[in-house]
Amino acid sequence: MVQLEREKKVCLGINPLLSPIAMGVTQDLALRNFFRKRIILGKENLPLQGPLVLAPTHRSRWDGLMLTMAAGRRVSQRDCRFMVTRSEMRGLQGWFLRRLGCFPIDQSAPSLASLRYSVDLLIAGQQLVVFPEGRISRAGKQKSLEQGLVRIVQLAYRKGIEAHILPVGLGYSEKIPKPCGLAAICFSEPIKISKLGKQAALDFNLILSKRMHAAEQAALNAVGRR
Repeated sequence: MVQLEREKKVCLGINPLLSPIAMGVTQDLALRNFFRKRIILGKENLPLQGPLVLAPTHRSRWDGLMLTMAAGRRVSQRDCRFMVTRSEMRGLQGWFLRRLGCFPIDQSAPSLASLRYSVDLLIAGQQLVVFPEGRISRAGKQKSLEQGLVRIVQLAYRKGIEAHILPVGLGYSEKIPKPCGLAAICFSEPIKISKLGKQAALDFNLILSKRMHAAEQAALNAVGRR
């Protein structure tokens, strides 16, 4: 009963009427009409059950739609709960994002409330999307990761929750995606954190970063870029 109540509580942010409309607009109209082809690599690596953190590279505003296409409700029967920057949660855009299950966080200095909410999502067996690099970086170079993701999974681990962390790479045929181009997403093998502490966090981020960018390279190869 306690578990059921917790799951209801953390799922309240998703509007049951708005969600299917948004799915149709973004998946059936926007993605299909913008990109000539959408490629998914490593489908077998996507866990369909249990607490999951998707950790993608961040190169374009299309990244979120690609993730929802490849790992969202139509595939996994559960929504992608996006952690986004505070600036993205302002105004009309923020109104829609909140009702689609997104929530704000400052990854460089995450608040305790945001961390607790993220952990509650994992306890409820949801799938959380965190962009460990922070903001969009079109350079495509490997960069140090923010501490938000690793703090969340360490907090969950303290509570006995061993979440899968799935490194994800995204690639587009042009650096700035253009109409009729190609888009690819690659799921690497999931990993878990098994230690606590600052050094363990640094070591984990190093491994995660390498796997994210290896997955990104596979996605870029799929669309003809290197």
